Amino acid sequence: MFTVVRDWSWRIKGEYMEGDAGRDSGCQKTMDGKVNEGHIPSCCLKARACAPDPELEANCHATVVSGWFSETGSSDDGAKRVYFNNPMWPGEAHSLAVERILFKEKSDYQEVLVFQSAAYGKVLVLDGILQLTEKDECAYQEMIAHLPLCSIKSPKKVLVLGGGDGGVLREISRHSSVELIDICEIDKMVIDVSKKFFPELAVGFEDPRVHLHVGDAVEFIRNTPDGKYDAIIVDSSDPVGPAQELVERPFFEMMARALRPGGVLCNMAESMWLHTHLIEDIVSVCQKIFKGSVHYAWTSVPTYPSGVIGFILCSTEGPPVDFRNPVNPIEKLEGAVNHYRELKFYNSEMHRAAFALPPFVRKEVKCL
Repeated sequence: MFTVVRDWSWRIKGEYMEGDAGRDSGCQKTMDGKVNEGHIPSCCLKARACAPDPELEANCHATVVSGWFSETGSSDDGAKRVYFNNPMWPGEAHSLAVERILFKEKSDYQEVLVFQSAAYGKVLVLDGILQLTEKDECAYQEMIAHLPLCSIKSPKKVLVLGGGDGGVLREISRHSSVELIDICEIDKMVIDVSKKFFPELAVGFEDPRVHLHVGDAVEFIRNTPDGKYDAIIVDSSDPVGPAQELVERPFFEMMARALRPGGVLCNMAESMWLHTHLIEDIVSVCQKIFKGSVHYAWTSVPTYPSGVIGFILCSTEGPPVDFRNPVNPIEKLEGAVNHYRELKFYNSEMHRAAFALPPFVRKEVKCL
């Protein structure tokens, strides 16, 4: 995940939910007006108004109502904080049952939340937006790393922009040809929290080839020497507000410049079910910049909006790159399949399948 400050106030749509103890509090009263504590949800922000118990309060959060987490946007409205449906996927919400909130704190950039879910293990949330779960993180981390790295022979220098949870690093480290892994993440709290609560992902930071740079990724790539990297992987957030800069032409031009001839980029690129207009914009921009090849691939992640997330894969002018057919198959790399832990999602068959697109996508994204 590429950590950025999110400000959803620019596009407030959908229903509102006031952040104080109002209606929908989950607190039910008897005929004489007394609170029926038997109906107080065990994990609900509004329950604070009904039962100020320290243990109960530890299980409260703005996105958790009646024991269920749902992704929201938020904005300040005077003395209140207002929560509303996320404008990136209006009219829908995916909810997870919460067993216990494990961590909640604001960093210099965003709110960081970790909770134990009933079905998907521990969950990481940034500013109300779900970033990963223990159960299905493999589908995202493995695909975003191996789609580019298995498409070129013997990658040696790799840059990760974002990815503070360490999962992409864990996957890159399966490639023994890699000599240098730079990662630039702006929010150190995300790294620290991941090391504490998600050790199976953060183990990637333990690789001696990893060099951590805490800071702004745009500034980092702006100051990168030409042709330094064989591959760049951008683990970004949704292109809204400040993150809009991450899908605009100058950012892609800087990354293309930082890649060697025939170098590859893999950039998170939204869901084909929700954002074909954004996908078309990104593909169109990349086709103007990357003179090798540009492709769209996708994977299934059940806890992401629509259950699907996509990737833009690009190569610079130079040795041709055939993204559809891995020339550096993971199965032939000694020890790669079981490095740190066994691969759960990616293999060469999944690699090839990721580039198969349904007819509606090719129709709506005309530049594919």
